[in-house]
Amino acid sequence: MPSDTPTKVLIVDDHEIVRKGLVMLISRQEDLVVAGEAGAAAEAVQKARELSPDVVVLDIRMPDGSGVEACRDIRAENPDVKVLMLTSYSDEEAVMGSIMAGASGYLLKEIRSEEIVDAIKRVGAGQSLLDPMVTASVLDRIRNGNDADDGWNQLTSQEQRILESIAEGKTNREIAQEIHLSDKTVKNYVSNILGKLEVSRRSQAAAYLAERRARREFS
Repeated sequence: MPSDTPTKVLIVDDHEIVRKGLVMLISRQEDLVVAGEAGAAAEAVQKARELSPDVVVLDIRMPDGSGVEACRDIRAENPDVKVLMLTSYSDEEAVMGSIMAGASGYLLKEIRSEEIVDAIKRVGAGQSLLDPMVTASVLDRIRNGNDADDGWNQLTSQEQRILESIAEGKTNREIAQEIHLSDKTVKNYVSNILGKLEVSRRSQAAAYLAERRARREFS
C-alpha cells in the first residue's frame, strides 16, 4: 500500500460511546480514515466484507457473539485484513484465542489515545503487538506449551501445503483443483494430516496451524 494512501479502519464495539470516541480519535489522523462502524459481531463480518478495511479494531465481547469468532471469520474471508483486538479483558484464554484466530494485536482499553493510534498504524503496516499487561503470561504459555513444530515436521511438503489451504477455509475440491489432484487423493492427504497432528476435525488442524504461526511470531 502506498505511503500516501490512508489506512482504512473499521471500528467494532457494542458501546456507542467507545465507537464514537475512536471515530473522533482516528479522524484527526492524516494517515488514517474511518471506513465504517459496527456494533455487533455479525455486523462486523458483513462490514469487513463490504468495505475491505485495512485494519479492524475489534472488541472481544459483543451481544451476538465473540469478537474472536468474528476475527476468525473476517480473516478467513480476507487474510489481508489486519485485526487489532481492543478490549477490557486480559484473561489468557481471550488473548490466546485472539492470536489463534489471526489477530495481529491485542491491547487493553486502559492505554492512552496516542498508543491506540500508534497500534493501529503498526498493525496496518504488518507488525504484531501485545499489550505489556498481557505479554508475560502469553509468552510463558507459548514457550512452555507443546512444541508446535513437532507435528509440522512430520508432514510432507505437500501435506503442509494442503494444511495451509485447509486453514484458509478451502474445501477438498478447491484444494484438488488448485494443486491438480483428484478429490479422493486430497481426501487421503487430509486424513493423513489429521492423523499426524492427532486431531479429528479440519477446524482443529486449522487451529493447530494458527497456534504454530502465533508461537513463531510472538516468541
